[in-house]
Amino acid sequence: MQQPWLSVIIPCRNGERWLAAALQSIVEQRDPGIEIAFVDASESDACLQIANSFSDRLDIRIFHRPDLPYIAATNFGAEQAGADHICILHVDDLWLPDRCAHLRQWLAARPEAVMHLHSCYIIDEAGKRGGIWRCPLPDDAAVSTQTLYERLLIQNFISTPTITTRRDAYLKVGGLDSALWYTADWDFYLKIAAIGDIFYHSRPLACYRVHKNSLSFLTTVKDRSFNFRAQHQMVVDRHISALPPDRRQQVFRVAAASMDVNTALAAAATGRFSQLAKAFFAILALGPRGIRQYLICSRIADRLIPRARAFLAGRL
Repeated sequence: MQQPWLSVIIPCRNGERWLAAALQSIVEQRDPGIEIAFVDASESDACLQIANSFSDRLDIRIFHRPDLPYIAATNFGAEQAGADHICILHVDDLWLPDRCAHLRQWLAARPEAVMHLHSCYIIDEAGKRGGIWRCPLPDDAAVSTQTLYERLLIQNFISTPTITTRRDAYLKVGGLDSALWYTADWDFYLKIAAIGDIFYHSRPLACYRVHKNSLSFLTTVKDRSFNFRAQHQMVVDRHISALPPDRRQQVFRVAAASMDVNTALAAAATGRFSQLAKAFFAILALGPRGIRQYLICSRIADRLIPRARAFLAGRL
């Protein structure tokens, strides 16, 4: 077995409905240099059986760790990785067949980058594409730290199946923070942006699935105390000081309005609609410049239109 160039971390908890499709999307890369660290915390052995069934087609190491919460399982997988670069693929997401061919080219051209990322399709339960989730970043160029912070602090516009990170950089910043049950990935992207170059590629090479049993949706429904907004606030408070003083106030204003929108939409998903008006007026209060900044950085149309289509089609 050759030394892997890419390690794929797959944390799993009761993901048997989607797991085979996710693993098959790695098979279809047709690249023997990919290894998988599959960390399973499921309540049954169904996912373990599915993972084992791919052992003749993939270099897969299976860890049964029911003691690890989802974020800790992801960090554990990164610690076990044998390649210099790592990806995280959730069981309900997919890669397109040519993803790793393009990734090899990007890494060869810019091996020093701490992260490469790309856009993705949003798909529904049936796998039907509803739209493309893009990032408001320059294409095929190093993104300046200030540009990334100014835009990313307003809204997390990076989708997990699109990222590839240097393993040493992941470990250096401490990986995902388990205290952030909803926004750990957002916090991680901001941490890693502070230590090196990030490159964005506009080609969609993965699929992010939206469905009513997703971890993010179930977590939101469960959080009746609604410290959902506090999760967002913690990330902004941690990283806003990285901006120059003359930019902090404007970015913070737009970020606060974005938090109002996210909180209102999350509440609406659980049948509580009272916060929608507050969110609407928070956006209006930003004025033309702030509204434009919000619309560009939040990618709200990219995120909401596919969900609306899936909902209307009865697939969400």
